[in-house]
This record gives sequence, C-alpha cells and structure tokens, in this order.
Amino acid sequence: MALTPLDIHNKEFSRSFRGYDEDQVNEFLDQVIKDYESLIRENKELQNQLAAIQERLDHFANIEETLSKTIIIAQEAADEVKNNAKKEAQLIIKESEKNADRIINESLSKARKVSVEIEELKKQASIYRTRFRTLIEAQLELLSKEDWSSLDRMEIEQP
Repeated sequence: MALTPLDIHNKEFSRSFRGYDEDQVNEFLDQVIKDYESLIRENKELQNQLAAIQERLDHFANIEETLSKTIIIAQEAADEVKNNAKKEAQLIIKESEKNADRIINESLSKARKVSVEIEELKKQASIYRTRFRTLIEAQLELLSKEDWSSLDRMEIEQP
C-alpha cells in the first residue's frame, strides 16, 4: 500500500539517546510531504490527461474505422454503378446495332421497291408513248386522206 502525505505527517519516530535533531527531521518530513503531495497531484493530472487522450484516441479510432468502412462501401457502390453502366451501355449498343440493321434492311427494301416502281413507271411511260404515238399516227393518217368529204356526208346522215 502506498504512503499518503498524511501517513508521512503522522509518522512518529521513537526517541533514542543521541538521536537526530527533531526539528531537522520535522523540516525534512515537511519537505517530503510537500514534494509527495505535489507528485500525487501531478500524477493525478497526468492520469486525467491520459484518460482524456485515450478517450480522444478511441474516438478517432472509431472515426477511422467508420471512414474505412464508408470508403469500402463507397468503392463497392462505385464499382457496382460502373458495372451496371457498362452493362447498360452494352445493351444500348446491341439495341442500337439491331435498330441500325433493321433500318438498313428497311431502307434497302424500300430502295428495291422504289427501283421496281421506277422500272414499272418507265415501262408504263414507254407503253403510253407508244400508244400515244400510234394514236397520233393513226389520226395523222386519217387527216392525210382526202376522203374528208365522205366523212362530212357521214356526219350529215347520222343525225
């Protein structure tokens, strides 16, 4: 058990013949008591400081652990978002490629249809020109005949 300043103060020494000077011993003991009290106060202050520092250290360790966990969670979330974005981008690319292929195929099909329609229109125009030419030639031939007087008579007889 540790000594207290009171234990030192209350300590009684037995007297002997030719012993130490009592005043010197008491002065020395008073000095020891003061120093011992000072050391005890300093020790308590240091213990309080140590407890406060330990509490802060525990607090910062807790914050560090929380931050580490948060960083790990954030990294995992970022990785997941990144992976999801890559997957979504791949899906968008595939869908775009399918749409592009579909649009190209539709365009080619329409182009073929238009080409066929153009050819058909060219044929119809050629046939129309030929028929029109034949009609005009027949009309010219009819006009070039000198039988107009017989036609005039036919018109008169009909009504």
